[in-house]
Amino acid sequence: MSIDHQSVLSQPSALEFKSSTFSVPVLVLSSNDMADIAQHLQDKIQKAPEFFKNSPIVFDLQELNRRNLEIDVDQLVDLLKQNGLLPIGVRGGNNAQNQTALELAIPLHSAQTSAPAKPQSPPKTVSPPAPEPAALSTAALLITQPVRSGQRVYAHGDLVILAQVSAGAEIMAEGNIHVYAPLRGRALAGVQGDLDSRIFCFDLQAELVSVAGHYKISEDLDDSVRGKPVQIYLQEQSLIIKDL
Repeated sequence: MSIDHQSVLSQPSALEFKSSTFSVPVLVLSSNDMADIAQHLQDKIQKAPEFFKNSPIVFDLQELNRRNLEIDVDQLVDLLKQNGLLPIGVRGGNNAQNQTALELAIPLHSAQTSAPAKPQSPPKTVSPPAPEPAALSTAALLITQPVRSGQRVYAHGDLVILAQVSAGAEIMAEGNIHVYAPLRGRALAGVQGDLDSRIFCFDLQAELVSVAGHYKISEDLDDSVRGKPVQIYLQEQSLIIKDL
């Protein structure tokens, strides 16, 4: 029996690894009281049940460890799952917490996997000033077609959309977002932490708006801004929605 090597080589690969970027909610804990956590969690979920339903989540233990507050990771994970959340990562944990998370098949967040150590004073050295990096220019991503339910759009700079963003769609940008039509889905600007990013839209009906991780869901939007042209930005760590 002969093998057609040309045919074998031309067959498509069974799988392929690709890099991608996703927006995942981070639960930052400042209390180790499970009853208190459960109550606040349920209050948040009741405001937007569809948004949180089967939502992946990363839980952040850095603040607890900074204040030397112990927490039972097993119990926390059970609580999150009972409320319909899917823990997919932990960050800011100490060695014991990280080990427990791994035993539960929960990965350690790559950006910060352990509680911060006490900073040490570096030796004083004199070095020549580093040359200033060349300014980077990232062209805006222009979308002219409607963004439909279930679709995701990600821009490494600004994002400009000339058509409607349907409910169930998600648009994300590292810079500003401009929507020159009804915005009914989720819009997340400054997803890499740019506090100066803004969202501009002609008709605000969004399920969620977020700037650099600070967000409001539909139920948080005041009736005075619904259906109107607005800009959304951060001011002193608060999300401001203002008429255009």
